[in-house]
Amino acid sequence: MSGVTNWAGNVEFASELQRPRSVAELQELVAAAEKVRVLGTGHSFNRIADSTGELVSVQELPAVVEVGERGVTVSAGLRYGEITAVLQAQGLALHNLGSLPHISVAGACSTGTHGSGDGNGPLADAVNAITFVDARGELVTLTREDPDFAGSIVSLGALGVTVSMTLDVQPSYQISQVVYDGLPVERLGTDFAEVMGSAYSVSAFTDWVDPDVMVWRKSRDLGAPAPEWLGARLADGPRHPIKVMPADYATQQGGVPGPWNERLPHFRLEFTPSNGDELQSEYFVPRERAAEAFEVLRALGNQFAPVIQVSEVRTIAADELWLSPSQGRDTVALHFTWIQDEAAVRPVVAALEEALAPLDVRPHWGKVFAADAATLAERYPKVKDFIALAAKYDPAGKFRNEYLDTFLPTS
Repeated sequence: MSGVTNWAGNVEFASELQRPRSVAELQELVAAAEKVRVLGTGHSFNRIADSTGELVSVQELPAVVEVGERGVTVSAGLRYGEITAVLQAQGLALHNLGSLPHISVAGACSTGTHGSGDGNGPLADAVNAITFVDARGELVTLTREDPDFAGSIVSLGALGVTVSMTLDVQPSYQISQVVYDGLPVERLGTDFAEVMGSAYSVSAFTDWVDPDVMVWRKSRDLGAPAPEWLGARLADGPRHPIKVMPADYATQQGGVPGPWNERLPHFRLEFTPSNGDELQSEYFVPRERAAEAFEVLRALGNQFAPVIQVSEVRTIAADELWLSPSQGRDTVALHFTWIQDEAAVRPVVAALEEALAPLDVRPHWGKVFAADAATLAERYPKVKDFIALAAKYDPAGKFRNEYLDTFLPTS
């Protein structure tokens, strides 16, 4: 093994990491290789990035953050926290951000990473152009107008090595973040629309056993928050998503207005995560089935208890990207942070997926899940189209690995 691991440390990759310093060097590497996979910032929790051939990082490619007519073009290896600071300095913004500003743009988009908000699509929904190195070592650029585009963004690394992406931008805006403690868990179901629609971006944290839910509301309305709301009370100090953890590294709360890039993530950029002592899973169900999903999760609460650290509920607007978890439907995201004990977590994950199966649940591509290829092809209706698209740009399977062969087989 290489000694190279993912962020959580639960995956050690088979190959040493190659770090080309120019696009031309990357093209030469790809053209000469038999097998290639790309490792971003390593925030996936399975072997999606692993390779028996070349394992490549694009973080050493020249940094690019250029605003033009289509938006902002950024080099693939940059982290969101790096590009958003540049945009904010120019009075510009993105529509949304994930929980961590430390994740790379290409890695986040290629696996379907998202933030929250009833009207907000996933991070990949902001991409309007992509440039990648294909299996021949040639540069390919696709724009939103291209018929192949919708399959090329949430691509799981199967089409090639992304070099840059162009993202939609808008004028900068301010966000006020407040936390409420003690929302009765029943109201998460009975008042779901009011809870999740109460701000621009909303996250609800629970373990599905505790009768109280903690709600983080990130609002573009900068007015003073109510001291009580739906039976919950305004937090008396800063909070971490995991109640027992210190809140030092969380973004500013307490209703203090600030730039979008300093409030939409849960954590500050200046906090550099160490190897996370955790595993993660995430599941996506149609929005209209949210209340049913919550009943399922509450019924499983005692099974979760030995292995769960926290669960987060978010909403995502529908998009049309083929492998996006929110493709074709407004979606509720059910995130789970587990202890780092795969032997203990796996049976719970299997039971969870079985219980959610009647709700047309989709697992997150980059996290721990139990679904097989047939189930994924049923839940993600554009899988066959995607496999054909990947073969178009990579006919010999240079970018395929054991993960893709297992979950997106060509036959």
